[in-house]
Amino acid sequence: MRLKLLCLAMLCAGFLFGQPAPTDLYLRGYSVIPSPQKVALHEGDVRIDESWTIDGPAGHIATRWLASDLASFHSLKLSGAAGRDQNVIALKVQPGAVAAAPTETASQAYHLDIREGRIQILANGDAGLLYGVQTLVQLIKADERGQLRLPVSEIDDWPRLKLRFLHWDTKHHQDRMPTLKRYIDWAVRFKANMIGFELEDKFSYPSHPEIGAPGAFTPAELQEIVNYGLERHMQVVPVVQSPAHMAYVLKHPEFARLKADGNNYQSDLCQEDTYKLIFEMYDDVIRATRGIDYFFVSTDEVYYAGIGKNCALPYNPANRSKAWADFAIRAHDHLAKQNRRMLAWVEYPLLDKDMARLPKDLIDGVVGEDGFFAIEKRNGMRQLIYTSTQGAEYLFPDHFAIESLPPGKVMGEFEAVFTAGRIGSLYNSITRSRVWELDPIGSFAAAWDDSGLHSETFWLGWSAVARWAWHPGVPGPEQHAAEFMNVYYGPRVQGMTELYRTMQRQARAWQRSWDRVTSRVRKPGYGNSEGPGIGTERQDFTLAAPALPDAATLAFQPVFSVKYKGLITESNALSLSNDQLQNEIFANIGRASRNQYNLEVFLTIARLTGHHWKMIGALAKAENDLAAAASAAKRKQPEAAVGHLVAAHNRVAQIEREAAAVQRYLTEVWEKDRYPKGRSVNGRTFLHVLDDTKDHWADRTADLGYMFYPEQSIGLAQWRKSLSGITAAYAKRNNVEVQGLAEARLED
Repeated sequence: MRLKLLCLAMLCAGFLFGQPAPTDLYLRGYSVIPSPQKVALHEGDVRIDESWTIDGPAGHIATRWLASDLASFHSLKLSGAAGRDQNVIALKVQPGAVAAAPTETASQAYHLDIREGRIQILANGDAGLLYGVQTLVQLIKADERGQLRLPVSEIDDWPRLKLRFLHWDTKHHQDRMPTLKRYIDWAVRFKANMIGFELEDKFSYPSHPEIGAPGAFTPAELQEIVNYGLERHMQVVPVVQSPAHMAYVLKHPEFARLKADGNNYQSDLCQEDTYKLIFEMYDDVIRATRGIDYFFVSTDEVYYAGIGKNCALPYNPANRSKAWADFAIRAHDHLAKQNRRMLAWVEYPLLDKDMARLPKDLIDGVVGEDGFFAIEKRNGMRQLIYTSTQGAEYLFPDHFAIESLPPGKVMGEFEAVFTAGRIGSLYNSITRSRVWELDPIGSFAAAWDDSGLHSETFWLGWSAVARWAWHPGVPGPEQHAAEFMNVYYGPRVQGMTELYRTMQRQARAWQRSWDRVTSRVRKPGYGNSEGPGIGTERQDFTLAAPALPDAATLAFQPVFSVKYKGLITESNALSLSNDQLQNEIFANIGRASRNQYNLEVFLTIARLTGHHWKMIGALAKAENDLAAAASAAKRKQPEAAVGHLVAAHNRVAQIEREAAAVQRYLTEVWEKDRYPKGRSVNGRTFLHVLDDTKDHWADRTADLGYMFYPEQSIGLAQWRKSLSGITAAYAKRNNVEVQGLAEARLED
């Protein structure tokens, strides 16, 4: 599914359809995400200060949220006082207050009236009252004298789509509880109301506790997350990967018999025990997510349905489709008995003939094939408009349009770069989606964990999808980016859009700088979507190490400097750009009044890429040192030759020390809001077994080491050891003392 949608998104991202003009609110200097459906602006502004009071339902989440965000965002502490007529913010649920709202989303509608001396939010339902509060808080801005103001206006607002999903994919990391609650709060501020929580082994599964990773959320902890969301009119919907993407289960010896054709990626759908296991996992999750109406079965990339020695029917497209549909129907029926409505990726390998068999109340999360449109329309099925805020990019998403790849440069599989930008693609994917020809019920903002990006890098895309699912097509991508920076970081940040672009350029340059070689650490894969034994080669990121001098004569022929001449030149400019980037991040950490941690994460990525450019320059200079040593040896100057050898050694040793420091800093910052990757808890050790089919970069190591493995694969430690031996032998033959040779430190 992801590859096909990646290609489709790239096509529609090539240009943006006609964009709307800036909204009237924005032209007046006010930011709000998403843009309201109807706004009537009047002359003048309303000043709001601590003489105002709040008159809202006691204990209601909207009343509490308003008081909290006014204090934390605007340092405005308002008391509650019912019955006042002047300088009061009145909140009230009044069914029918917004008659224009569509029936399906009417309960989420609100009316906001801002005038001198009185602000009123009337909502059709409790959710609408909370959404009206989000709009009010975002609209408040400080004038040049620091006084807080609002525009005199009337707003009627409601969402176009009922279910607005953000995707939490935690297959390769586990967030801490406060992090998830903070994510829920910000999702609510952007008026998303669904989280697709992809659990995999981050849940403890009481019926099969061996599946849960050490420290996985207990049922009580998962229910706590769910309850926190429900109070905020947010459903945290479980996503359980099955019957494919199941290495997190099938890697355990207890379930080895359920592998399809020995492949831990795919469970064997020709064994009844497979169904028993999966449905027991479903039941565990359902019991820990009380209050949720939906269940995301996933059915993602089920390439090998119906394969294996236990299958009576031959493995071919028709029987593969049948096996997929049989599973989906049984999963639907199992969930329906527990009052959960099923969502699924309805896609390859399903064929039209089996698509027609699917239950009509199943929600299709992707509409994976063109032939499905007529069938779904005929059967009255509902859909999500699928979008992806990130795909195969490493380190940082391609939010914005950037320059294309250099001529002749080829990226690895799944590494196509969105040169037109994902934000523009998201705009078109929602505004111009073919799914509008059907009957969409919601949207899905995917953010895959395959490449191990930090979730903080997704918020620009998440907020965009939430915004355009609420009000499709309004505003355009440029206004969204500007408003996001203002809302998410606070009004004092500067140059954030260009900061994001520079982050993106640095990440893409880092990604394309590596050689791709047949993997030296992974065996060939089982296969790909085209079948077993196809596309099995795995690739590593690496670079060639600098050359070493001849052990006897120190004669030297450079390798690194010749092979990477263009990269060395490019790295000099990228290093300067990185210095400027880090300066801008530091400056905006000081300016940001919200989400400073987000910029801390950005700084770790900038330091990682900045170190990379320094490493490339240092390795080139090390070869220059070795060339100078060879020249000195040829001139019979052994002391000078040894000095140059030591300089080359120490230059690389310094780079290794810097790499270790960057890794320590990144790990320290990332683990502020997530648990250590691959941790051991209470005597249980994480079982790390690689996927037989997928080769996710974030899964290459059990810990965060995957981000640093490309550099480690160069073999610089062994290179230094070899150079030390050559240096010592040459110095001994020439009666020269070796001085200043850097020794490895214990912490390195």
